[in-house]
Formats: sequence, C-alpha cells, structure tokens
Amino acid sequence: MDTAGTITQAREPGDPPRPRRRPAAARALTCLGILLASALLPGAVAQAAPAPRVLLNQDFPDPDVLKIGSGYHAFATTGPSGRIPVAAAADADGPWRVAGDALAADPPWADPKGGYWAPDVTRRADGTFLMYYAAVSTRDRHRCIGTAVANSVAGPYQPTGDGPLICDPGDQGDIDPQTFQARDGTRYLLYKGERPGGGTSAIFVQKMTQDGTATDGPRTEILRADRPEENGVVEAPVITQRGGRFVLFYSADDFRNTTYQTRYATASALTGPYTKAGRPLLTTESIGRATEGPGGADVAGGRVFFHGWLNGQRAERGLFNLNLEFVKGVPQVS
Repeated sequence: MDTAGTITQAREPGDPPRPRRRPAAARALTCLGILLASALLPGAVAQAAPAPRVLLNQDFPDPDVLKIGSGYHAFATTGPSGRIPVAAAADADGPWRVAGDALAADPPWADPKGGYWAPDVTRRADGTFLMYYAAVSTRDRHRCIGTAVANSVAGPYQPTGDGPLICDPGDQGDIDPQTFQARDGTRYLLYKGERPGGGTSAIFVQKMTQDGTATDGPRTEILRADRPEENGVVEAPVITQRGGRFVLFYSADDFRNTTYQTRYATASALTGPYTKAGRPLLTTESIGRATEGPGGADVAGGRVFFHGWLNGQRAERGLFNLNLEFVKGVPQVS
C-alpha cells in the first residue's frame, strides 16, 4: 500500500505504463473547483441543511413574520383560524400560538369565498400598522392587492378603500405583497404579477407613498420565471439589503409540487438587474424531506421562516424556520 492509501499492483512485462497519480492536494483542489463551478450552474442542488424547526404543526401558509421589540408576530393565508390568522411568540423559535383572526371584516370589493392570501404587515412612522393582502375581486375574478390598518400589531385590521390598491389590467392577478423600506425611508411594495401580458409570472417593485396606501409612479419588473426549474412561476418575494447589495428571496415552481423551492437573486440596486443564483436556498431534498415544498419564505431576526406540506399530504402547510446567515454576501441556512 502506497502513502496515498491505494493498493499498488506489480506491472507485468509489456503492460502499458500506468498514469502517475496526482498529489492529494492537487486532487482536492480539482474537486473543490468542480464543486464551486457546479454551484454556479442553473439548477444546481441546494446545500444540505439540518432539519428545520417545526413552529406550528397546523395550517399556516405563506407566513409573514414581524419582529416588534423582543417579540414576534406572524400572519398567514386564510385557514381554519380565520380570514388572516395571526400567531405570536416571545422568541423566533417559539413556542408559537395562533391568537385568532387579524382581519376584522371583508373588504367591499372582495369575494370572501376566495380567501385572503399571503398578507404582509408593516409598522408606519405614526406607530400604526398597515396590512397588505390579496383577495378575489368581484369585478373580474382576479386576485388583487388591498389594504387594512390597525393600531396594534395583532389587529383587528380594518379594510380601507372601496376597491383594491393594485390590480393591473395587464395581469391575470396580483398577489404576494411584501414591503421593503429603503435606508432613506422610501417605501416600496414587491408583488407577483400573474402572467403579465400573457407570459410567465414576474415579480415587480412599486414605489409607494410614505403612508403605504397609494402608488407613486410606475412599477418595475425585476424578475421573471425563465428557468426550467421555475416551471413558469416566481412568487413570494422578500428583499434584504446587505451593505450595497440587495438579496431577493423568492419561491419557484407550483406550490403544490414537491419541487416547490426557495431561491434567491442579487443586485446592486433595488430595481435590478438581478442575477439569479445557480443553487436554491431550500428544497425538499436539502432539508432531508422534513417537509415538502419549502416556500413562501420571510426573513426576520436572523431566521428564514417558511411553510411546507405536513405529513406528506396536500391538506395543510405548517410553519418552519432555520437560522439564516450571510457568508461573503451569500445566504446560507443552518
């Protein structure tokens, strides 16, 4: 046995010369190069992560998580607990408890039978809270984005306006609102446009008035579903700023599929252009199949919160989280 740990066989006369083995260090560098290259390729597999923490083992999809002081509140798509269920916890890792329904009434323009999707809550400068949500418009049956306000984070939130805030006629619906406030205080709203112009879905950023209740100028498309693994769908946007870089987390694929996943893209400006990472952040396989279809993610308190299907069924999506850190600007979970 040689020093590299391999068995050395004697050569017979006439055998062709065997290629010399490269030193172990050289082989290791080659393997590292292959791994780094594969991470940049479209569709590269996600880095393996530990099993996520189960925060709510009940239906709580499309979570929006807000840290207020030392406590946390989370809001979800319509479920058994109400129009817009709200949960609370003293710590990011729980224990979490569903506290009831945050939305006080049905808005006049919406069909309550269609439910209320993917809410987002933000605190305004005057101390009040603004909620965005998506609901089915009775006018054209498309989902549109509306608003509601409350004096406390848990609500009750009162719907505002006689019609939706965002309902672009060129889209087949607008959903998944998410607030982003720039360092200079300017308020923006991210959201998904369903097949704008008849194409694949896209994510838009829209400048808002300071109180968040009206748009301020035209919207800008910042991401579109253009990769095979996205299956025509990009949605659930959330942005965090790291130094001079913007990291856009988003979900891809159909939410009912096992291949639904959380991905990310980066840019040097809020409005892009964004470069999609070759490797997803969360997939069913990367979290050891602890849940299926990890998506609808939000970021708060050094954690990434997301939903996933419970018990291998397609009936309920529970609430999970993992630690989130940035290593040289690259998001990683642990």
